[in-house]
Amino acid sequence: MLRIGIIGVGNIADEHIRGYLTFPDRCEIVALADLSQDKSEQKRIAFGLENAVAYRDAAHLLSEADVDLVSIASPPSSHAELSIAALRAGIHVIVEKPMAPSLEECDAMLTAQRESGRLLSVVAQNRFRDDLMILKEVLDSGLVGSISHVRIDSAWWRGLPYYDLWWRGTWESEGGGPTLNHAIHHIDLSLWLLGRPDAVVSMITNVQHGNAEVEDLSVAILRYGKALAQLTSSVVHHGERQEIVIQGERAQIAQPWSVSAETAQPNGFPARGGDQDVVTAIERLVAAHEPLAYVGHTGQIADVLDAVVSGRPPAIEGQDGRNAVELVTAIYESGIERSVVDLPLLSEDPYYFSGSLVERAPRFHRKRESVRDQVGSIVVGATSA
Repeated sequence: MLRIGIIGVGNIADEHIRGYLTFPDRCEIVALADLSQDKSEQKRIAFGLENAVAYRDAAHLLSEADVDLVSIASPPSSHAELSIAALRAGIHVIVEKPMAPSLEECDAMLTAQRESGRLLSVVAQNRFRDDLMILKEVLDSGLVGSISHVRIDSAWWRGLPYYDLWWRGTWESEGGGPTLNHAIHHIDLSLWLLGRPDAVVSMITNVQHGNAEVEDLSVAILRYGKALAQLTSSVVHHGERQEIVIQGERAQIAQPWSVSAETAQPNGFPARGGDQDVVTAIERLVAAHEPLAYVGHTGQIADVLDAVVSGRPPAIEGQDGRNAVELVTAIYESGIERSVVDLPLLSEDPYYFSGSLVERAPRFHRKRESVRDQVGSIVVGATSA
């Protein structure tokens, strides 16, 4: 029976707690910690965690609680410090996205993981979704042919009060806007589906949130050899429609799911009806997909529990989290410096280091409010990615 600790008991921690509670024969939550011990106690009571202890901070949990694995669901600026402390204490770690605000911190986390021999997994729960697994299976099959163009819309909407919470809305505490904190999931998916791009060019802006330093919209172009992808990261899109549309040599596939395939007339224009043989072959592959046993956070937690017990690496490792932060960093560097940024980013790149983004990033607006807590539930996401 694995003993679990939860560090950071904000709303996203509920997804972790529900995930662990799905496997009562494999794990037990025995400790919770937050900046407020009262919040930890309230969360303990709300989920009926009778055998858990509420600690007044993470340091006391790590030093006093007997835990095998911790979920770190605190603000992004604390991820590196807390993860490194847990790993050095011999505790396995699953840390919420983004892994950390800088590549320097990501690499320090990876070093601590290697030296400790413990497991480090970064949350990327959208990989544990049937609709996105289907997209990857079709892409990996080769049926669509070589990639031409990809459109990725990480489109969210947040009202002005969203950035009143104390740790949101500044480069120092949040690390960025939707590019880092919302589109990180789509950025991870782009790396999972397509691999690392060769180069990035982007623009960032703040168009609707006058109470936040950070961007509320970015648009990036990613180059993969000859192919291009466009990525929109936003908290200004009404309807919150997230899409991934992949145009290949022989067919287009998309999430939410759609498939189409054109064929040419002698003059090069599309022929009526398209290539139904390709469509049929793709739909046959889709129909053969075996649904995942567990999805979302629960799916990733199930994988991490298996990995801890078996000693194998988790499906999503620390390096995957670093790769996503690298692409985010390139988008910010390009948008701030108005330049094309080649990948991979090297350790001598000024944006590699902690503090460089905070120093160089534009302050679109002054953060006007800073409240410790907010009323209302969070919406994890729409039915699409």
